[in-house]
Amino acid sequence: MDYLRRIGLLRRRLTKAGLQGLLVTHLPDLRYLCGFTGSSAALAVTRRAARLFTDGRYTAQAAEEVAAAQVQIVPGSPSVAAVQWLAAQPGVEFAGIDPAWTSVADLARWRDALPARLRRRFLSILAAPLVEPLRWVKDEDELALMIEAALVGCKLFDHILGFIRPGLQEFEVAAELEHQARLLGAEGMSFETIVASGVRSALPHGKATSARLPRRGFLTLDFGVILKGYCSDMTRTVYLGKPKSGERNAYQAVLEAQEAGVAAVGSGVSCGDVDEAARGVLRRAGLAEAFTHSTGHGVGLEIHELPRIGAEQTTTLLPGMVVTIEPGIYLAGQFGIRIEDMVAVTRTGGQVLTPAPKALIEL
Repeated sequence: MDYLRRIGLLRRRLTKAGLQGLLVTHLPDLRYLCGFTGSSAALAVTRRAARLFTDGRYTAQAAEEVAAAQVQIVPGSPSVAAVQWLAAQPGVEFAGIDPAWTSVADLARWRDALPARLRRRFLSILAAPLVEPLRWVKDEDELALMIEAALVGCKLFDHILGFIRPGLQEFEVAAELEHQARLLGAEGMSFETIVASGVRSALPHGKATSARLPRRGFLTLDFGVILKGYCSDMTRTVYLGKPKSGERNAYQAVLEAQEAGVAAVGSGVSCGDVDEAARGVLRRAGLAEAFTHSTGHGVGLEIHELPRIGAEQTTTLLPGMVVTIEPGIYLAGQFGIRIEDMVAVTRTGGQVLTPAPKALIEL
């Protein structure tokens, strides 16, 4: 990872925003900027220096991981130490903080740690985040890791097809997915695995329960892995037994909507237009009201990142962004269907990173 380049890009944003310093406390932002993966740290960045503050538990780890920033081990709060360091730097009269990751209590604590003359004016609340937009567009190293993570997900889906049978508890299916993920090198799951069967498939976030898989009905599997810090995300819905014609038609409508959304992805396309490409298919099928969420979201060091692929979203897709396309329908008391791929935006369109089968699978 080219951490020096990332810090350089951040400094350009600092200059453009008229800032002399920045406090970074969101751990995924820290990992992105300097490589640190611990659970307690703060990064202080000025136009000339960058310093990571952490505690003694991470002395060896920080020395091994951190690039493009000096490391300072402190006995107390890393964020307080970072604020005090920023205030002591020549030419830094005020520093920015991201309100999305700053609590009222944190802000009060940081101000109390400053000299009285600086407490009211030194910390400046950002109107918009500076680090997060850098993370939206993935570089070649990040894309390679995300492709690897996505392919692990595809292998898990292939494995679980041979494991599923009526009578198993949803818990058992989730446990098998997660066990195999570890065997394939995953650091963990991107989020709590969704295994929703029968009427429970109508729950968009139907986390696995003790419910047993039915002899006939849909089964939605939504899962992802973390590999070297980067997340994958995919959903496939399969059928246990023989579907009725109405169920088969509903599945086909979702599949066509999903494929329309994937086909709409491309550089310069607005997120709202991608959403409409998928949503319009379901509207024409008379299923628009059963599609109750956005079409997708960004993925990276976090499972949910910007941009959001939703109605009237004006953000323009750029090469290097990775988004999900996941339309679904949910009919309470009956069934639900969702199909999801990760798609990398390219200069000429979109590259599907999760090439697992999408045609209706009957088990």
